[in-house]
Amino acid sequence: MRKPLLIEIGVEELPAIPFLKELQHIDKKWSDILEKNRLLCDFEFFYTPRRMVLWHREFLVKQEDSVEELIGAPKNIAFKDGKFTPAALGFAKKCGANVEELEFKDLGKGEVLYYKKELKGSSANTLLNDMVNEFISSLSFGKSMRWGSRTDSFIRPIRFLSIMLGDELVDGELLGVKSQNFSYGHRMESYEPFLFDFAGDYFCKLDKYGVILYQDERRKKILDQIKEIEQRHSVQVELDLELLDEVVAITEYPTALIGKFDEEFLELPSEVIVTSMKEHQRYFAVYKDGKLTNNFVVVSNALTDDFGYIISGNEKVLRPRLADAMFFYKNDIRNGLKNDGLKNLLFVEGLGTVYDKCEREAKIASYLAQKLNYSDIELLNEAVMLSKADLMSEMVYEFTELQGLMGYYYSKLENRDEKISLALKEQYLPSGENSELPSTIFSSIVALSNKIDNLMALFSAGKIPTGSKDPYALRRAAFGVVKIAIEHKLNINYKQIFQDLQNLYTNLDLKVLNEFFEERFYKIFNVNPTVLKAVLSSGESNIYKISQKIEALNPIVESDNFKEYTTTFNRVANIIKDIKGDSLEIDISLFEQAEERNLYNSFISIENKYFETYDEELDALFALKPQLDAFFDNVFVNHEDEKIKTNRKNLIAKVYLGFRNIADIKEITI
Repeated sequence: MRKPLLIEIGVEELPAIPFLKELQHIDKKWSDILEKNRLLCDFEFFYTPRRMVLWHREFLVKQEDSVEELIGAPKNIAFKDGKFTPAALGFAKKCGANVEELEFKDLGKGEVLYYKKELKGSSANTLLNDMVNEFISSLSFGKSMRWGSRTDSFIRPIRFLSIMLGDELVDGELLGVKSQNFSYGHRMESYEPFLFDFAGDYFCKLDKYGVILYQDERRKKILDQIKEIEQRHSVQVELDLELLDEVVAITEYPTALIGKFDEEFLELPSEVIVTSMKEHQRYFAVYKDGKLTNNFVVVSNALTDDFGYIISGNEKVLRPRLADAMFFYKNDIRNGLKNDGLKNLLFVEGLGTVYDKCEREAKIASYLAQKLNYSDIELLNEAVMLSKADLMSEMVYEFTELQGLMGYYYSKLENRDEKISLALKEQYLPSGENSELPSTIFSSIVALSNKIDNLMALFSAGKIPTGSKDPYALRRAAFGVVKIAIEHKLNINYKQIFQDLQNLYTNLDLKVLNEFFEERFYKIFNVNPTVLKAVLSSGESNIYKISQKIEALNPIVESDNFKEYTTTFNRVANIIKDIKGDSLEIDISLFEQAEERNLYNSFISIENKYFETYDEELDALFALKPQLDAFFDNVFVNHEDEKIKTNRKNLIAKVYLGFRNIADIKEITI
């Protein structure tokens, strides 16, 4: 039998950001609890800032009866000299049975102790309280708090609880709050609770009391209202999706409104205005014809027919925020873009100051410029030494996420070379998986220098990522190096770079760093992992060439006929497994059969040919399959004459090495 189940956990206002981080795990955590209690069923999770709701349209009122089979020690251990041994007695205790109730059963490998236990299903209403408590304990929001005289904690105080199975109120208690058949609506509607007798009654009354429970409905309401604002005012509202999620999470009855601020503040860089509005006030920026306007969109949680005072109140709150930003901005312009203060700013313990870091980056930039045949080394040095200067600005002190960007604006105001200004802006790119990349080679070298120093310096200081912890974003740094090299087709040989620059650092384990860096390839390239392993096993460490080789090899491996190649190349791998070294002498005078000559001549023509792409070279090499098959079918490799035997093995090894210049084919499995 099934009935609707409603679980509402009422709280003080949930902080949106930690809640949204945990949101992606909530469904699985409750599903796991349902499954563990043999009550798994479909459900929906709803939330507002003041409540979390688990709704099940059809919930088992009782667990299904089940059978548990327990297996113990083998008979020769459990039963000796006509008596049950302590092993059997311990097993009986575990089963909750008398030893005489046990039996021996042959499960395919001899007789073992066996006990079949019938489990009667428990009523759901006897389980739900513990399940709800386990669910709340499983949620992880980072910080939690205690309230009143309680010693347990949660992200916010629990204020009301309802567990309704059909029209039955389930007895329960959560952090001192007992299950009741009442809830609370929007605070501007009423501070008094409202009663409900069953789930359907709850949903109807909640709506009447000013709460839109369904987060998707709140999101749609906000988007529809923003669209209406855009049409009415002929503007475009920037839909920051993270901000939208946050606004959905902090409202129970949202209303999007448009307000404005003084035009004088448009003198500020647009990013400063947008960041201030988003971080401090959760406002959406408004544009017209691609330019930021002095308007903003605020999403109110108020229940009222007159929103005028809400708009004016938000306008009043925003003005001092922007006035502060203007003050910081003008002070920074007056002080200029200088890096002297970086000498007093610690980078990481044991790695000197940020100024020391800039000096290391300048050496890296100079090294990269020489390797890439880039001539503007003096300009690169100036850019790198200024790259962290805006960390000393008042604006970045207030809004740390604007570092680099403020350097760009201050550099432009000082009429510095456009390459420098752009490089300051793009030095931290890419900032994420789908982020933009530095747009020029100059900016790329500055960005690469920053990331390479981060990797080498922090690894040398033992700040190596472990598990999911990566406080210095070194995985992102390695990801950035790879993406930049591929995007701009740069000949970046990561092993050589780390080797050549290691004298800038102490206690750097190159092996550990190289392994960490190579792990990033497996996250970046969406291919059969053995394809990547095959390319890396060829000894290639030029990032752009690695990408080109993978791009050429992967379609061949994914093709329907690749399985036909595996038999042939497995035979190649088996023959050459004992051959060491790349210097293979072949004496054509020792050839006795046409198949030897045909394979040799076909391979030499490939070896002597220039190929524009790895695709062309691989196509030519894989076209050797008929000659290889003919060789294996008709030529006896292990000839009694040692010279002929070695010559034939060297021929196969020569072909194998031709492939290995691109990828070690024997590493590929499908």
